[in-house]
Amino acid sequence: MATNAELAGRFEEFADLLEADGVEYKPRAYRRAAENIRAFPIPIADRLADGDEAVLEEIEGVGDAISSKIVEYVETGHIEELEELRAELPIDIADITRIEGVGPKTAGKLYRKLDIETLDDLEAAAEAGEIKTVKGFGPKTEENIRDNIEFARQVGQRQLLGAGRPLADDVLAYLEGLEATERCEVAGSIRRWRATIGDVDVLVGTDDADAVLESFLEWDSVDSEIESGPEKASVRIGESRVDLRVVVPEEFGSALQYFTGSKDHNVRLRNYAIDRGMKLNEYGAFDVSEVGDDETGQRVGRRVAGETEAGMYEALGLPWIPPELREDRGEISAAETDALPELLTRETIRGDLHTHTEWSDGTTTIEEMVAAAETLGYEYYAVADHAEGPGVVGNVGLSDAEIIEQLEEIRAVDAEYDITVLAGIEANIDAEGEIGLSEEVIDALDVIVASPHSGLSQDGETATERLVRAIENPAVDVVGHPSGRLLNERSGLEFDTTALAKTAAETGTALEINSNPRRLDLWGSAVQVAIEEGAPIAINTDAHRPATLEYIRWGVHTARRGWAEADDVINTWELDELQAFLH
Repeated sequence: MATNAELAGRFEEFADLLEADGVEYKPRAYRRAAENIRAFPIPIADRLADGDEAVLEEIEGVGDAISSKIVEYVETGHIEELEELRAELPIDIADITRIEGVGPKTAGKLYRKLDIETLDDLEAAAEAGEIKTVKGFGPKTEENIRDNIEFARQVGQRQLLGAGRPLADDVLAYLEGLEATERCEVAGSIRRWRATIGDVDVLVGTDDADAVLESFLEWDSVDSEIESGPEKASVRIGESRVDLRVVVPEEFGSALQYFTGSKDHNVRLRNYAIDRGMKLNEYGAFDVSEVGDDETGQRVGRRVAGETEAGMYEALGLPWIPPELREDRGEISAAETDALPELLTRETIRGDLHTHTEWSDGTTTIEEMVAAAETLGYEYYAVADHAEGPGVVGNVGLSDAEIIEQLEEIRAVDAEYDITVLAGIEANIDAEGEIGLSEEVIDALDVIVASPHSGLSQDGETATERLVRAIENPAVDVVGHPSGRLLNERSGLEFDTTALAKTAAETGTALEINSNPRRLDLWGSAVQVAIEEGAPIAINTDAHRPATLEYIRWGVHTARRGWAEADDVINTWELDELQAFLH
């Protein structure tokens, strides 16, 4: 059965091939549909298999034409029109367009002129000097392609937030230290804290653009320059591309809003502005209510905002919208009615309920992990090593007897520290939804996290039933990393998020945001659905050594992407309230 990610991938490819073929407008519609399909909280194919084609009406950006193609793909495994495009343009479009400066249109032109279908073909043509013979290309373009082939092969997948954001922090620290820098911030998907990112985008407000750009290009951390101009520069640092854009300080706020995105949020906000006689762009907010039809240009109208990002929203009568919410999932309507959530912060987290030690696959002792947690200022902390079960890496799961033995050590460590140490376990949710723990173990422990580790290719309906059964088990306090996904490695289970959330709300079972940057599972849109249904949320690190307790940063921002407030998250609660929930 086709997954939402698989469906989204087909329409992303469709968009690229249409653009390569010179088609206007339609590619953007397909990309928007792909993004909404990927984020849809319920397995679309399962609903269609049940005869529920009305599900397609719930997906924003999916009209009749795209709906019919979704149905065709689910029923047949292919889309005839896409197959025809592939035959007409047999290009490995995803690979080729990873090259800087080679978009779908360029890929289409290179295919028609030089029969280039793959990265290998592109490399061979560049080495043979054939690309510069094509009209519109030249020696510099050919050299750029040749120099970036290997880089494109290395960064075929989007980078994990956990790798990209620390680099962005280093870039910010460097740029903020420059005398010419007045203001500096990251932009793009990295500022919205998406689980995976493309490039690292940074914006600087300065009256001396040349000085900032020159210092950036000369920075010791830069491996090579990709391109540069009077207002921007792109460099390679390690395996990452970093894009710097400089603007004058009075336009920093409008540029930051514009380049943070998302595209869908910005389109919605611009339309909201148009309805009120306003125009928004990267240069500011302009009152155009008295502008004539013959007046055109980016800066036409009376400029009323742009120095600060908050001012861009205030110009429309809206409060500032946190970057994590800017995904066009109702945030503008919520802002209009003063209904934006008061998002939780890292400071509201009082403890971690899912961590590991050397008793299973962790690297350090219980005491070392507890000491690290206490250093973070936590009030409580749970050891939840693996229990036996299929899919546990290295077969390191503890038997019932070992769990009871470990419990004694946990109690002894608890007596030595001010932080409250809870005895837990991470049980495995098997293919039928059972957790395989004895009543003796269940009664002895303070917290039970149950997670899927095997059977991750089940269809959506079966996966939903499996997880619902685990949620309904009165022994289970938290369902850990519900999909079992590993970003850029495996997609994990697809399930009906609403069904899980409703069951979790009814049974008082928390759904976990696993903060490991390889997982970030649940993800923002799923968290939003869960909270809307009243399901409790837990934000845990799944830490296997002291340093990875810092993963909580990624989990908190993922929760914020899901509109979570502190009260929605059980490990922001006071200890007595948490213990009442667990028991």
